[in-house]
Amino acid sequence: MSAGGLLLHVCCAPCTAYPVPALREAVPRLAGFFFNPNIAPAAEHALRLAALERYAPSLGLELVVARDAPAAVPAAAGDERCRRCYDLRLRATAREARRLGFGFFSTTLLYSIHQKHELVRAVGEEVARAEGVAFLYRDLREGWREGGSRYRESGLYRQRYCGCLASARERDEQRGAGRAAQAASAPVRP
Repeated sequence: MSAGGLLLHVCCAPCTAYPVPALREAVPRLAGFFFNPNIAPAAEHALRLAALERYAPSLGLELVVARDAPAAVPAAAGDERCRRCYDLRLRATAREARRLGFGFFSTTLLYSIHQKHELVRAVGEEVARAEGVAFLYRDLREGWREGGSRYRESGLYRQRYCGCLASARERDEQRGAGRAAQAASAPVRP
């Protein structure tokens, strides 16, 4: 990797537990960038940022925090909603990387087994071409269990949905459907 290092978009503290140590092996300079205006409600945004600020020192991770106010991603559904959200965050990361003199940008979204991995990669590559900062792609999902175990040991806050209110609703709907299916298949007791 060339001089200048890597600015890593960080979605949340749990998603740093594996990527930061793994990427640090290949990167001479690595810093985290917290820019997540998609996270709602505001209390959730504050919880995630506070957990990251408490966890980052244990990784030796320098943090750059954009004091973004939680905001809605432009209206869309499904993959297009996610595409717009990824673009918003990765574009801001690329611009901040350029401003701070980093040669590369990437994201912890490439670590999560719950994200649309190929879409994250495609958006990162599009943003790199448009913004003139190289996108470092690495599939970090192989460390999902290891990173989860590491982070759980911290005892810090761990969220239960991606960040936007639509993802929270989807999670609730999936849980409701799962509970309904369990109830329907449960044996009837006299």
